Amino acid sequence: MPVWLAVALGGATGSLARYALGQWLKVAVPAFPLATLAVNSLGGFAIGWLFAVSADQPPWLRLGLMTGVMGGFTTFSAFSLETLLLWQEGRMWVALLNVGLNLALALGGCALGLWLGRSG
Repeated sequence: MPVWLAVALGGATGSLARYALGQWLKVAVPAFPLATLAVNSLGGFAIGWLFAVSADQPPWLRLGLMTGVMGGFTTFSAFSLETLLLWQEGRMWVALLNVGLNLALALGGCALGLWLGRSG
């Protein structure tokens, strides 16, 4: 499969997964961007795991999963916008909480994914 096609199909798949998770979580905590936090945390774990377990895979598969699926799924740009909007609304502590939780959980998820991927 051509790499560009794998990335495109992966991107569509990741985007749809992100949309579905967002719809599911948006009613849980309406005052906090929980869907973005969940996506960034899961995305950190998944990309760490994929990096660890896909080293020997063909480039089209590895790039389709990591660049395509994960690029479509994770939402760091949405995180940035939501954080700035919270700050501009005067909700500075919520914005700082959002930054701290996203960084800690995404980096922790990535470390866990790498560890699990390399140990299995």
